Amino acid sequence: MINHHNNIVLIGFMGSGKTSVGTKLARAFSYQFLDTDALIEKRANKSIAQIFEEDGEEVFRQMEVEVLTELKESCYDTVISTGGGMPMRKEARELLKGMGTVILLRASKEVTLERLLGDTTRPLLAGEEMEEKVDRLLEERMPYYEESAHVVIETDHKSFYEIINDVEKIMKRA
Repeated sequence: MINHHNNIVLIGFMGSGKTSVGTKLARAFSYQFLDTDALIEKRANKSIAQIFEEDGEEVFRQMEVEVLTELKESCYDTVISTGGGMPMRKEARELLKGMGTVILLRASKEVTLERLLGDTTRPLLAGEEMEEKVDRLLEERMPYYEESAHVVIETDHKSFYEIINDVEKIMKRA
C-alpha cells in the first residue's frame, strides 16, 4: 500500500461517516481535514443541491475530478473526505488511488437508512422511495468503491474511537 503524501482518503456511500470520522481522524493524527464537497460548494458559490439542479450531475462530477487533480499535487498529511459518488468516474478512481491510502467506510443498508433518515441535503435521495434509491445506488456504486479502496472498514455499530483505532493500524502498515 503506497501512501503518497501521507494522506488518508475516505470514500463511501452517503451516511457512511466520511465527514464525521474524517474530522476526528484529522484531530487524532494532527492532520489537516478537507471535504471535497465543501471545496466544490465554496468554489461554485452554491450548494451541491443547487449545482445538481442548475448545472446537472455531469458538471458536478467534472468539478470533483478538477478538485482531486489539484489536491493530488498539493495535499500532504491530510484527511480527505470525498463525496459519495466520487469514485463513479474512472478518472476519479485513478486520482484517488494516487492521493494516499484510500479507505472505504462501509455501512450496511439498514444503518445507512437510519443515518440518512430526515436528511434533505442530498439531491440524489430527493423525493419518495428513499429505501429503493439507496438500494439502487449502493448496488451501482459498491463495485467502484471496492475498486478504489486500498482497504475497507465496516462501520456498523463501531464508535469513532474504534474506527480511528482501525485506521491507525492500517496507517502503520502503509
